[in-house]
Amino acid sequence: MDMLSNVALAGGLAWASGIRLYATVFLAGLLGRLGYVHLPSALEILADPWMLGVSGVLMVGEFLADKVPAFDSVWDAIHTFIRIPAGTLLAWGVFKEASPAMQAAAALLGGALVSSTHLAKSGSRALINTSPEPFSNWGASVGEDLTWAGMFYLMWQHPLALLVALGLFVLLMLWLLPKILRGLRAVVRTLRRLLGGTEDAAPLER
Repeated sequence: MDMLSNVALAGGLAWASGIRLYATVFLAGLLGRLGYVHLPSALEILADPWMLGVSGVLMVGEFLADKVPAFDSVWDAIHTFIRIPAGTLLAWGVFKEASPAMQAAAALLGGALVSSTHLAKSGSRALINTSPEPFSNWGASVGEDLTWAGMFYLMWQHPLALLVALGLFVLLMLWLLPKILRGLRAVVRTLRRLLGGTEDAAPLER
């Protein structure tokens, strides 16, 4: 694989892991096992039958969990500690045979991408879950599925287009993440008021 393809593969795997980690691992391994794509040596483990079996079962659980309002946010919170290191490791694995500097750069950029994707997904879902109806949640989940599938296709078939899409994603995140954080703070303040708390402690009477 040439440098462009490797960079696109590392970035694509990291980005996709922040949305659908287990589907990313399963499909990459399955395509590699069937011979449709070439996996770097460090990622050939993804094509192992045991890895395919475990990631396939987890993929189904991930798909179902993501469609259940409120539970999807619990799932996202738990997977903060799984998606980010896993996505970073996948990006690093693409460049395992490269120089230590290239490996470190791949891990740093991969970690930044998967962190941004995961935070955007989990934060937006938390805001959506403040709505009592489930349809907005289902719509967001299906939209994520379709976006993930499109980016996964570009990663293997059109690496340059994938890199352009990732660049646009980064710009979108720079604009979107502050708004998500402000929205989450507003939700927390609302929950405090509903639970009878106050935002600022009242001064003590003397």
